Amino acid sequence: MTSAALLDSPHAQPAQQTSSTPYADALARYAARDTVRLNVPGHAADPEAVPQVAEYFGHDVLLKDVPPLLAGLDKGEDNPLAVSQRMAAEAFGARRTWFLTNGASQANRIAALALAGFRAQDAPVIAQRSAHSSFSDGIILGGLSPRFVQPSVDGWFGINHGVSPAALREALARLDEHERPKGVYVISPSYFGAVADVAGLAEVAHEAGAPLIVDAAWGAHFGFHEDVPENPLRLGADLVVSSTHKLGGSLTQSAMLHLGDGRFAEELEPLVERAFRLTQSTSESSLLLASLDLARDALQTGRDRIGAAIAAADELRDRIRRGGRFRIVSDTFDRFDDIVAVDPLRVSIDVASGGVHGPTARELLMERDGVYLEIATETCVVAVVAPGVVPDVARVVDALHALPVDPDAAADVDALDAVTAIPEPGALAMLPRDAFLRSAEAVPFAQAVGRVSAAALAAYPPGIPNVLPGEVITEDAVRFLRRVAATPGGYVRGAADPAIDTLQVVR
Repeated sequence: MTSAALLDSPHAQPAQQTSSTPYADALARYAARDTVRLNVPGHAADPEAVPQVAEYFGHDVLLKDVPPLLAGLDKGEDNPLAVSQRMAAEAFGARRTWFLTNGASQANRIAALALAGFRAQDAPVIAQRSAHSSFSDGIILGGLSPRFVQPSVDGWFGINHGVSPAALREALARLDEHERPKGVYVISPSYFGAVADVAGLAEVAHEAGAPLIVDAAWGAHFGFHEDVPENPLRLGADLVVSSTHKLGGSLTQSAMLHLGDGRFAEELEPLVERAFRLTQSTSESSLLLASLDLARDALQTGRDRIGAAIAAADELRDRIRRGGRFRIVSDTFDRFDDIVAVDPLRVSIDVASGGVHGPTARELLMERDGVYLEIATETCVVAVVAPGVVPDVARVVDALHALPVDPDAAADVDALDAVTAIPEPGALAMLPRDAFLRSAEAVPFAQAVGRVSAAALAAYPPGIPNVLPGEVITEDAVRFLRRVAATPGGYVRGAADPAIDTLQVVR
């Protein structure tokens, strides 16, 4: 079934609902009541209690900022919050959906903790090497044993893409004969909008008897318009991370986690629920929860708005191409066999081709022109056109073409070629959890070679984790990381010092 057909199907919204946003509406009714609040939060919805907060945010925000466990909101059977989450599950094609108030980072940690209880403790987890640091956190928290599969890497643009089914199959073939993976973790779409073959990846994972977890943090809008890629759940994913605030329209730090209705659902659901209870705040924000309810409804009813945003993004790309100075990064995606589609709402721009250093371009556009872009590498910048947003395309294009040519930019970009050969990771000498919790010491970089890392180190660009806790530090890795640190705009996330003169190793 196509995305457009799904929007018109009877499953797009639950039957017999009197409200399209039950939790948000219930919260508004609660806020309108005449009450004396002698409970938390401490502002008590009284603008005289904290006039600075009331003046800054408005009284209405205070009225809607309420604690958990209130009848008519989130307490009791079939309460509005539970109904809202069921409606979200139906909208996204999930068996069950959890609303999260600690971001998609919480969803990644939940996924890892759920896998910790899935199958034998020492069974490995196959994970895309460019996994978000929050999943690495989950690996540490859950004591998981990771086996990594490398994504494709575009060294020129300093970015990584996804994993192909063939690469996943090869990674699974490297397991010992007796090893049955707990699960497979991949990312789609990428930060730059590259979409992997989720259906093919699900088929390979399921053949190995493993559930597929997809970090679709940047794809909350997928499946809600015929011109955007399909939702990973409808392609066979078993658990999907959705950073709803990124491209779904909810407030920052709100997210969803979706459980598919496949062969692993019965076993995964209680494990996910247990991990959710462990990680969710006991003072979850009613404002964030309401924003998730409203954002889901906006996606379901916003086909025309999404279409307008896609048209604006298309116009932005076309005008940049016609300008002749800059190139569009996604025009080169056909060089990578792991990319099967592109998110049309991501506009990635090769500014190096126009003589501008990526981070410099982003800073100038923000400070001089008031044009805020999402990310920059040494060679490119990325604009995110959110669903329903129609930006001033002419202003953006004019600002781009007004960027001054930097005579040193070409030299800076040429220097990037020297650091694009990603080193092979060192052997995993101990579990990441064990290395993270052990006593550590800082040693000179030359003496760190052959030692076990106590920290996660990721070079930017391209941002792939090069060393994880528990891995042996190799000479190639040290050389690579120091070279990146010395490159203009380059840095190493997790490093003890910016120049990588010392490294943290297990004592």
